[in-house]
Amino acid sequence: DVSHMGQVILRADSGKASDAARALETLVPADIVGLVEGRQRYALFTNDDGGILDDLMVANRGDHLFLVVNAARAAHDIAHLQDGLSGHGVTVEPVRNRALLAVQGPLAEAVLSPHAADAARMRFMDVCVTSSAFGEIWMSRSGYTGEDGYEISVPAANAEALARALIGDPRVMSIGLGARDSLRLEAGLCLYGSDIDETTTPVEAALTWSIGKARREGGDRSGGFPGADRILREIAEGAPRKRVGLAPEGRAPMRAGTEIFDGDSQVGHVTSGAFGPSTGTPVSMGYVTAEHAATGTTLDGEVRGKRLPLRVADLPFVAPGFKR
Repeated sequence: DVSHMGQVILRADSGKASDAARALETLVPADIVGLVEGRQRYALFTNDDGGILDDLMVANRGDHLFLVVNAARAAHDIAHLQDGLSGHGVTVEPVRNRALLAVQGPLAEAVLSPHAADAARMRFMDVCVTSSAFGEIWMSRSGYTGEDGYEISVPAANAEALARALIGDPRVMSIGLGARDSLRLEAGLCLYGSDIDETTTPVEAALTWSIGKARREGGDRSGGFPGADRILREIAEGAPRKRVGLAPEGRAPMRAGTEIFDGDSQVGHVTSGAFGPSTGTPVSMGYVTAEHAATGTTLDGEVRGKRLPLRVADLPFVAPGFKR
């Protein structure tokens, strides 16, 4: 149950999603204009210093955009949209009467198809609106676990019935946000407030892939988003630090806040860390200086006053199971 996430509709006065997309591009570095109907894209709100205000999903639903933002930032993001899009002819409509359920895992398609006929035809990052026994549902083939799956927006009054129907399938187990957190960590996915925040840029966070070619230097719509000067410079020249995977030796996890050293010099810190249930080993992510970011670099993490070895590792720790 991820109903705590914020659901928002952006509707242009013209009735065209393309106009809402052009307006939204003044707040995010992603290529939203190039997002075709029936697809969604990962994006970032940035500030004037190039820091990340939040990460979000943006879907093109034909005549409007549908956004899903983080729970802790929902009120901030809605106010940010209302302020930033004022004068652009775009209405910001928070969605108040819908729940959001995530069905994740390799059997997600088989489990959901009896309840939503369109599920099987969708591929990763597709979106659709379809009828069901639980009312009109808004689906995306996505989720924050690194696995195949769906996120389903359902009328709040019917959410419990849908949840019970899904859990009634013997192939389904209910899980909490703790399990989602270990899955996203193994998948190398950032958690806002831990791995990314207003002090980290998209380039430092290794999220440069989310900045479309059209928004980069020389692109059709280069810049025009908050912090563009710094972000585009870091794309061209590199950032002083980088988010990397970290593999501690032994069985002890290195959790958020663990300081990372090269000899006597602190060169970074852990932002997320736990024991990986899928890998069977400790897994962490964090930031290290650019000169220490190469895969295989051996460093030390300080855990309860003791220096323990770890190495820089490729992300993700577990290969993604998306249906391309």
